[in-house]
Amino acid sequence: MPFYEKEVGTLLDEKKVQARVRELGAEITRDYQGSDLTLVCVLKGSTFFAMDLARAIDLPLEMEFLGVSSYQGGTETTGEVRITTDVSKPMAGKHLLVIEDIIDTGLTMSFLLESLRARHPASLKVASLLEKPSRARTKIQIDYKGFVIDDVFVVGYGLDYGEKYRNLPFIGVMKGK
Repeated sequence: MPFYEKEVGTLLDEKKVQARVRELGAEITRDYQGSDLTLVCVLKGSTFFAMDLARAIDLPLEMEFLGVSSYQGGTETTGEVRITTDVSKPMAGKHLLVIEDIIDTGLTMSFLLESLRARHPASLKVASLLEKPSRARTKIQIDYKGFVIDDVFVVGYGLDYGEKYRNLPFIGVMKGK
C-alpha cells in the first residue's frame, strides 16, 4: 500500500494533470512565439508544475526562482507575505511568466506581482496550476489556469502539508483537513 493512501484522496489524477500542463504549454508557445520568455517559478510549491510546463513550452526560455511565503507550515495563510529567495538576474525588459501552484486568497500573488512590476518587465503574466476562487480576497488575473477547485486543502504535485506530500504525482485532498 502506498504511504499516502490512508491520508490522501485523489482530486485530479496524474493523467489529467499532465494533459492540462501540455495544453497550457501549447498555449504559451503560441502566445510567446518570437519573444524571449522568462519563467519565474515560485518556490517551493510550483517546482513540479514549472518543470513539466517548461518542457511543454516549445521555445527557448530562461528560468528564475523566487521564494515567497505566507503559510509558515500551517494550512491557513498568515496574511503576512515575505520574499524568502529573490531572482538572480535583473528582470527589466523581460517577458515574465510567473508560475504558481495555487492562487487562493490572492494576497501572495498580488504582493509578488507588485514587486515584479517595480522591476520594469516588458510584460508580466501569471500561470497557476490551481485556483480556489471561494477564498479570494483580491482579484488576480490568471492568464494560464490549470484547474479551478473547491475550498479543500490539497497536496501533491508540489503542494505540501508540513513540507510532505510534494512528491505525489497527482493532486490530492488531505482526509480530515
